[in-house]
Amino acid sequence: MNVKRTFGTILTILGIIALIYCGWGFVNHNVGSRELIVAGIIGLIFFVSGIGLVKNTKDVA
Repeated sequence: MNVKRTFGTILTILGIIALIYCGWGFVNHNVGSRELIVAGIIGLIFFVSGIGLVKNTKDVA
């Protein structure tokens, strides 16, 4: 079991959820703009770092 790859997958999923929440709040206009900006930035950071971990981790048998 590769812990880095698993952690990268979890970060990627959390980033996707945060970006979807940000987009949903932007479309519906029912959440404060500051909260959407913070959720979008955190989601983007999680998504990019998760993809980086999954991409750069080598498989070890």
